[in-house]
Amino acid sequence: MDRFLKHILAGAVAAGFGLAGIAISAANAQEKAIKLGIGLAENHPQGMGAAKFAELIEKKSGGKLKVKVYYSGSIGDDVRMVSALKGGVQEMTIPSTAPLVGDIKAFGVLDLPFMFSDEKEADAVLDGPFGTKLLEKLPPKGLIGLCYWENGFRQLTNSRRPIVRAEDIQGLKVRVMQNPAYLETFNGLGANAVPMAFTELYTALETKTVDAQENPIPTIETSKFNEVQKYLTLTKHTYSPFVVLVSKRFWDKLAPDEQKALKDACVEAREYQRKVNREANVKILESLKKAGMQVSEVSPQEVAKMREKVKPVIDKYAKEFGEASYKELQSEIAKVRKN
Repeated sequence: MDRFLKHILAGAVAAGFGLAGIAISAANAQEKAIKLGIGLAENHPQGMGAAKFAELIEKKSGGKLKVKVYYSGSIGDDVRMVSALKGGVQEMTIPSTAPLVGDIKAFGVLDLPFMFSDEKEADAVLDGPFGTKLLEKLPPKGLIGLCYWENGFRQLTNSRRPIVRAEDIQGLKVRVMQNPAYLETFNGLGANAVPMAFTELYTALETKTVDAQENPIPTIETSKFNEVQKYLTLTKHTYSPFVVLVSKRFWDKLAPDEQKALKDACVEAREYQRKVNREANVKILESLKKAGMQVSEVSPQEVAKMREKVKPVIDKYAKEFGEASYKELQSEIAKVRKN
């Protein structure tokens, strides 16, 4: 009888382990929901890139990862969403790199004025060792950086006058991102810089709380700034990337194949998003002109004057953000220019 009972008990234990294994497998196969918040509209290249990423990640993960995109700052501005990722209450966001400077100063070198001449330089630097090195600084801050997308060259709009000379910026109240380098850059150009969340900007322009703002061309159009701004100046004063971020708390719960799916989807969506953004720049500029916006270009001589005016800002923040990082960035840009 004892032997018989032992056989029954052994069988029951084995069955129990088998059921436990099935339960664990089922848990691993469960869908994981990803809340992805972005600051811009669904029809902006950022929004289009996010939709493409959601489609790719579902496919690459075999349906295990499901991304829901929240557009137009509906769940918070960039600063708030980055904080939510750190706290583990949101899975992903795609901010510009500027809000990361408070945590990792080296990101600030990307915000220094007149660094990049064109998109080719920016792509080579961000997708190469320099950009990777910056992403590797994120995990201790509770963030994982997958890759960089494109916000683009920032241009200046205002409601007061055409700007064709460096002196024309004098006295304008310009909204800037909540970032000290942007603030001092425009103060250095003679403006009165006003740091402000993007979600508050349209109303501030409409009520003339500020005269001007600076953003890439697609953002100007999708945010309808042309309704409250008459003048657009192609200054290309700063190149602004987006960075695709994941909450480290969420990332650490993912299986290696799921992490790989996120990385691969980010890179594939990046190529699509950059292409869409660059095509949009050309089309939207013509559209803004037809809608009555007055567009001015700044001559190389005036750009040189602007650069000279903000040289003290570059020197100051190169030290603050890390002279080694600044020199490394300059070196990487120089390599691209030689090729």
